[in-house]
Amino acid sequence: MANDAVALPRPAVHTKLNRHQITGFWGAWAGWTLDGMDSVIYALVLSPALTELLPKSGIKATPATVGYAGSILFALFLVGWGLSLIWGPIADRFGRTRVLAATIFVYAIFTGAAAMSQTVWQLGLFRLLAGIGIGGEWALAGTYVAEAWPEDRRKMGAGYLQTGYYAGFFLASALNYTVGAHYGWRAMFWCGLTPVVVALMVLLRVKEPQRWEQKAKAKAAGGLSSLHRIFSPPYTRRTLVNTVLLASAICGLWAGAVYAPTAIINLAKRAGMLQPQAVRMSSFGMGLLSLGTILGCLAVPPLAERFGRKRTLAFYFVGMAICIVLSFGWAFHLPQGLGLHPFIAVLFFLGFFGGNFAVFSLWLPEQYGTTVRATAFAFTTSFGRFIAAGVNLGIGALVMRMGTPGKPVAFTAIAFGIGLLVIPFAVETRGKVLPD
Repeated sequence: MANDAVALPRPAVHTKLNRHQITGFWGAWAGWTLDGMDSVIYALVLSPALTELLPKSGIKATPATVGYAGSILFALFLVGWGLSLIWGPIADRFGRTRVLAATIFVYAIFTGAAAMSQTVWQLGLFRLLAGIGIGGEWALAGTYVAEAWPEDRRKMGAGYLQTGYYAGFFLASALNYTVGAHYGWRAMFWCGLTPVVVALMVLLRVKEPQRWEQKAKAKAAGGLSSLHRIFSPPYTRRTLVNTVLLASAICGLWAGAVYAPTAIINLAKRAGMLQPQAVRMSSFGMGLLSLGTILGCLAVPPLAERFGRKRTLAFYFVGMAICIVLSFGWAFHLPQGLGLHPFIAVLFFLGFFGGNFAVFSLWLPEQYGTTVRATAFAFTTSFGRFIAAGVNLGIGALVMRMGTPGKPVAFTAIAFGIGLLVIPFAVETRGKVLPD
């Protein structure tokens, strides 16, 4: 008698992570979380900090000057982030974990130092130096997870890792709601010292990925020469394309994220709220944005596996452009304080599509070999900050001229349009393993 039984497909069994891979991931995730916290602290305390420091610097603190000075300081921060491209070649030569610890240490120390600022110029210097550390953490954390995790787990690992940055947004919002509201903006910067503990943990407990160790033992080319190699065949085109795509994402998202707390405070005051209530409302709005972004990051790996990296990034870019126009171009300009709730509602979706950075965490390591991977990741994610710094100065000038952040920030949707034009020239890596 024929056997008509049909064999059911076996459920996929993922490779079990060992203790070092788990410890390394949590070290990288915690560093990335606190990186996000330190980054958004500035956005949350922008208004009260500059309101105090501008008069001490001989500048009258009006809404226009606060907005313009804020854009200059943020541009300095982005320049520092751009300078963080130096960490990539160092990590390709000396290893991922030690350099990762160094980046965390740098941004923690100078974020804490910002609490001692007595003038707006001192605050700008500390933000510049903190940016150098903050920018390097993403490149090193993303490279580490891609190389340390097994092939069948690393794609979701990239999505999990990216949630850390926006968990940091949520953490900063919670701190602002409690510590910031009661003890002021300086206390918020003091909280930024906490990542020092994570840096020590990474340095002492996280091992180097075997991929990098094998290449190091073979004395593969690395170090500063790796910067030249990412602009040589077969990497030339993909490096240029990736740099433009990252610049588009940075120019569009960061303007919205930085000006969102100030915009919420502005809208809350128009709705009749006092300063403490407005600050808490901005914390709530940024927390909602963070939640949306975490969900957006988790959605990236399954979407990228089903539809490909290029289509997934295009989907997120379209969503970002629409949400920036709706939030800053429409809701912010509604009359009689009616824009507060629509603006905050759109922030959730702005956050979701802001998860586009998780695409790069997954995609960039797949395009480069081990000996240049950290350099490529650091360069492409950092160089665009120089472009974003110039764009941010332009936005600041428009804010100063118009007396409002609404329409100037809405114009950054154009950056995603440029990115959409460039995506077809990118390399599709769906279905391919991480190259050696």
